[in-house]
Order: sequence, then structure tokens, then C-alpha cells
Amino acid sequence: MKVEQIYTGCLAEAAYYIESKGEAVIIDPLRETDPYIQRAESDGARIKYVLETHFHADFVSGHLDLANKTGATIVFGPTAKPNFDAHIATDGEVLKVGDVTIKVLHTPGHTMESSTFLLYNEEGQEYAIFTGDTLFLGDVGRPDLAVKTDLTREDLAGHLYDSLHGKIMPLSDDVIVYPGHGAGSACGKKMSSETWGYLGDQKKTNYALQPMSREEFVKEVTDGLVAPPQYFPKNAVMNKMGYASIDDVLAKGLNGLSVRAFKAAWAEEEALVIDTRHQDDFAKGFIPGTIFIGIDDNFAMWVGALITDLQQPILIVADEGREKEVVTRLARVGYDNPIGFLKGGFEAWAEAGEDVDRMEEISAESLASKYEAEGVNILDVRKSSEYNAQHVIGAQNFPLDFINQNMSEVSRDKRYFLHCAGGYRSMIAASILKSRGYNNLVNIQGGFKAVVETALPMTEFEEQITEL
Repeated sequence: MKVEQIYTGCLAEAAYYIESKGEAVIIDPLRETDPYIQRAESDGARIKYVLETHFHADFVSGHLDLANKTGATIVFGPTAKPNFDAHIATDGEVLKVGDVTIKVLHTPGHTMESSTFLLYNEEGQEYAIFTGDTLFLGDVGRPDLAVKTDLTREDLAGHLYDSLHGKIMPLSDDVIVYPGHGAGSACGKKMSSETWGYLGDQKKTNYALQPMSREEFVKEVTDGLVAPPQYFPKNAVMNKMGYASIDDVLAKGLNGLSVRAFKAAWAEEEALVIDTRHQDDFAKGFIPGTIFIGIDDNFAMWVGALITDLQQPILIVADEGREKEVVTRLARVGYDNPIGFLKGGFEAWAEAGEDVDRMEEISAESLASKYEAEGVNILDVRKSSEYNAQHVIGAQNFPLDFINQNMSEVSRDKRYFLHCAGGYRSMIAASILKSRGYNNLVNIQGGFKAVVETALPMTEFEEQITEL
């Protein structure tokens, strides 16, 4: 028996590969299918099942393409009603895979169809549970992401309590917990950075598994929930109703365009142009009107949070050789309408003599001097929780997550200095504001970390930092 976790850090998502005696199972695959097919081929194995713990909200799963390409059977837990052929397992149903078995445990709460898959080894012993978004390390799944349900989040939290206490906690302490996500995912509140652990440890340390009444659990799990990213319900619907093959999305998106063709497509399709290079390169020169969302950070999450229309035509500016990576990561969160990329990248645009814009930047030291001498308007684009933990006195919290709703809070007549934690999010925010006609913007190099580390030794500036 082989069990492998296939973890994708940019989405904090875990898929799983199980193989025994030439038969394989994939659990909660990402949209692209080649890694799973190649992994099975390397073992000389046939993918028998694609198991889905639930209708995912934070990414588009690869279950349909994987089943179509391999002949595998898609399996959901009880109550799931997908708009395509799938086996809807009963609670307690056992699936045979080589010399091992997998038992379906219906564990509603995160969503009503949510299920946990219990793996028994060759000796018939409980070995591991694949919990999806029912149980994380340090947390449990949030109960407010179900697709089109009349149940309240409190109702779902109550179901989750029952599932945990009735199906999960009675299992042996030495059972391995393989969750669907780790820290960084918006599917929970307090997830650990570890990506697997033992159930016994979770019984001791996970706040949601401590002794408490059902009512106390509901209050604890629902307390402090913020609105999920806007793309979550849209991805959940895609996973339930079906979607285009990623092969078709790649074929359309990997269309290299000359500068002239790029400009024509931009105008004719009313496309959004995303520059995916590093923020330092973007600052030095970019195509006017484009927005920056760099590929080398939480690219897919920020695309999903900020671009409201999944069918928005998208044109790509990328470092040469990374275009496929960009289109793939767009597709992972349901953006299936990339229409091409600029052949030769930004350099081709500049060499063609087209207009180029730049983002003004300032060091933390220079910001400190200006702050002392004349005062500045600082936009802190971090999350409210980060801002509340520590921020520069006088800085305005302007979270990137809600920039589309809160843009009226900033004035085109003022000069703003923007920062996040390290420089990535503030460059996204600055590029969006610039594309909307806010031109008097300065990005603070190195973000808040640089402000604290570099400016704190200056006594007067140190006094302007507050910790709440």
C-alpha cells in the first residue's frame, strides 16, 4: 500500500494518492490531471476511483477530466446530487482497492454531502482518515460554504458537531488525519501549518474537539467568521454542475499574441490584463491600465478574491516560459476565459515603443523622514486582523480583500503611501487604484516588515508604532 499527500502550497490544498496491487485512488484532485495520471503510470496502476469529500468551494476539482481520461468512477458521499455521472455512496459503504479497503463515513456539517474516507490497511486495521473540510489540524471546516441550502450556518455547525462526535472521535488515537487543507486556506479559522497528524493529538489540542455541549460548539465554530472570498460559491457550483475540460482552457489561453494582436484583443474583448511578473519588475515598468497579481505568491487566491466575473476575458503578461503555469492556476479557481498572452512579454511591448507606466516606490527610511517632517497619508492594505495587531499610528486600514467595495474611501486628490506585510499585496492594490485613475500613489518597499525593522531604531518614529 502506498499513501501520498500531494500538497499545493499556493492554495493550501491537499490531494491524495492511494495505491495497492495495481489499483489507485485519487482523493480531491486539483484541476490539472497529468500529475495524477503520471503518478499512477509510474506504479503501473489503474486509477479506479476519484473520491470527492464534498463540493469544494475554494478550487475547481479535476474529477471530471480525470474520470474521462482514465475511466475511473467518481464517488461522492450520501446526499450529493452532481449534474454528471457519479457513484453516490451510502454511509458505511466499503470500496475495495487492491488489498485495502476504504469506508465512506458521511460527516455532514461543512456541507451536507461532506464525507470522510476511512482507509483500512492490508491487515484490516484502521490506518488513516481523509477528512476533506470536516476536520483540519487545529480546526474544523467552516459551516457557511454549502451550495444552495436552506440550513443556517448554525444548523450546519450542529450537524458538524454530530459528525465529529459520532463518526470521527470514536476512531483510534493512532489513526492518521489527512485533511483537505492547511494553514492559509480560507476554509477554516485556526488551521495548523502541519499537513498531517494523529487523531489522538487532535483530540488533545484541537479547540473544536474539546469537551463542550452542542450549543457551545456551534457558538465557538461560528464566532468570528468573515465573509468568504466571492469566488467560493461559484467554484462550488462548477464542481457540482460540471465545467469545461482544462485542456480546452489551456488551448485557448496559450495563444501567443504579437503586440498588435494583443492590443486588438484587449480592445475588442474588453479584456482584463494581468501582469504576473515579480512586483519589483512590475514597478520598474508596466503596460498602462494593467493590474499586477504576481504568480510567485498566492496568485489564484487573489485572482479569486478580486475578479468578480469568472468569465471575464483575461490577457496575460508573464515571464517567458511561465504562461502555462499562469493559465493552469487561473483554471484551478474557475477562470476559464484567458484569451492569450503577450508573446515576448513586457519586453516586447517596450521594444515596440508602446507607452510604459511605472510605479513610484519609497524606502522605509525615506518614509520615516517624511512622516516626521511633513506627515503622510498611509494606506495599510493588510487584513484588519493584521492591522489591529500592530500598525503605524495614523495609517488608514484599506484591506486589499475589499478594495472593490471601499475604493470611494480614498481621494484622487491625495498622495498615498501604500504598504502590506512585504510588498506583494500593496503592489496589487496600487495597480488596481492606478487602473481606476488614482495616480498619486507610492509603494513602500519591503512593506510593514521593512517599516518596523528599518525605522524602529529612529526614536521619534518608534513612538509612532502602536501595538494593540
